[in-house]
Amino acid sequence: MTKIISVLSAPPTLYSATPELTFSDHWDHFLARVGYHRGDHRVLPGLYRLGSPDETSPVFVSANYTLSFDALRSALRGINGYILVLDTKGINVWCAAGKHTFGTREIVRRVKETQLASVVNHRKLILPQLGAPGVAAHEVRRLCGFTVEYGPVLASDLPEYLKTHQASPEMREVKFPLHDRLILTPVEVTMTFLPMLGAAVVAFLIGGWAYALAVLTAVLGGTVLFPALLPWLPSKDFSSKGGFLGMVLSLPFVLWVLSAHVGWSWYRQLGQSLGYLLALAGSVAYISLNFTGSSTFTSRTGVKKEIYTYIRPMAISFGVGIVLLIVFAFVR
Repeated sequence: MTKIISVLSAPPTLYSATPELTFSDHWDHFLARVGYHRGDHRVLPGLYRLGSPDETSPVFVSANYTLSFDALRSALRGINGYILVLDTKGINVWCAAGKHTFGTREIVRRVKETQLASVVNHRKLILPQLGAPGVAAHEVRRLCGFTVEYGPVLASDLPEYLKTHQASPEMREVKFPLHDRLILTPVEVTMTFLPMLGAAVVAFLIGGWAYALAVLTAVLGGTVLFPALLPWLPSKDFSSKGGFLGMVLSLPFVLWVLSAHVGWSWYRQLGQSLGYLLALAGSVAYISLNFTGSSTFTSRTGVKKEIYTYIRPMAISFGVGIVLLIVFAFVR
């Protein structure tokens, strides 16, 4: 959703933004959070004026993802400045930095296209700290004459940061508290809802309500419980954390098999118990691995290493578990 409040006609082209968020802005944020048209939540790249800036006013750099842009402009209430919006294809700063769309080349391009050097008399750009992986500051200075200054992690700390242009250790610390982890779950639940529903229907036809409930448990365990419990799950890898959580979530199903079906043969009890254990461990581990793209705990090289290490064991665990559950749904 492209949001332009007004356009000033004098060259170089300047767009005007305000720090106030409207109902339309909040509705756009809601739609972004639930994953509705994920690539459409963006603003037009270019140079925006906030308040009544002059040639000495600071220049902040942002992604063109609406949540990133709105977080920045709303944090700058009462501050006159410019926002240089990069074309990150509607992706937030941190993810765009990893993809290099929030990067050196795009910064230089936007500085030149907006004629920023004729708008301000200083040569300083204030970037979000999480954009650093995609930016070579010395190349920015060499190619367009502007130096790069990294502001705090959170846009909300900018007013305090601007007093001294020095970030405190707390401003530099990347936190990932419960609120930040859970705010990511709606989009994951939305994206998996239809596949989950379909899988639950198939599971019900094969093994009844217990199998359908196991499907719901696996998906909601990986998309909701995993991010909520992330810091407290053992091991450091997301896959092994998810596998452990899946095994824990399988215990009620195992206990149900052993206690509610005492008349079953021992091999049927064992087969279904192992089926639940392996299928839930493998599926929750896989869903949890997807969360690496949302977490500030991970790195690109770490994620690649984890995929190569765990993808085969996850697939084997899930595959064997599903086969056992199907077989022992019919074996008496």
